[in-house]
Formats: sequence, C-alpha cells, structure tokens
Amino acid sequence: MALVLCTGVDKTLLSTRKFILEHAGHTVIAVSDESALVAACRKHRFEVAVIGQTVSSNVKRRIFSLIRENSPDAKVLELYPFHDGRVLDHADAWLAVPADVPQDLADRVTVLAADKNQQA
Repeated sequence: MALVLCTGVDKTLLSTRKFILEHAGHTVIAVSDESALVAACRKHRFEVAVIGQTVSSNVKRRIFSLIRENSPDAKVLELYPFHDGRVLDHADAWLAVPADVPQDLADRVTVLAADKNQQA
C-alpha cells in the first residue's frame, strides 16, 4: 500500500482520515502546519498527498506548492466541499466531499498510488 501525507487544519478530520486510510492498509503521516509538512516531506518519499477540504483556498495553494517543492513525485488529491468547487487546477485528482470524511477516500488514494507505481 501507499505512504500518504495527509494535510489539513481540522485535527478531528485529520485523525478520521488517517484512521480510514490506515484501515485500508496505507501508512499515513498527518500534518497540520507548514513546518511539519516540510519536515515530513524531507524525511519520507510520499506516494500520495491529501489536502483537506476545510483548508482555505490560499492555504491550499501554499500547501500544494510546498508539496511540489519538497515531495515532487507525490500524487496530490484535493478534497473540496461540494459548494466551493476545486481550487487546485494542477492537482492529480479531486474528491468532492461533505463536511465530514468521504467514504471513498481510501479507494481514491489506492488508485492514485497504483497509478504512480505503474509510472515508475
């Protein structure tokens, strides 16, 4: 399974996403600030990075930029609320979600990781 970076500002949602992904067999590193994100990217080679749905548009762009700078091979999955729409035009995948954690998150991450591994 994949090594996944999970980002966001809501610690409850981060914990729930981490649980869902780990239950599906992924290894997850959850971060909620820039310094932790950069440190995690320097320490690990992530296959997939998930950017949470409750993050503001500007912060999503900043997180995306930091991921691309520090973990350029990671596939980026943007979670976004139905009513707001996508923010990251250059993400590798998107998942519209309600305010809570989507049930198909683990499936989407698994597909992204498999795609990345097939390209390697």
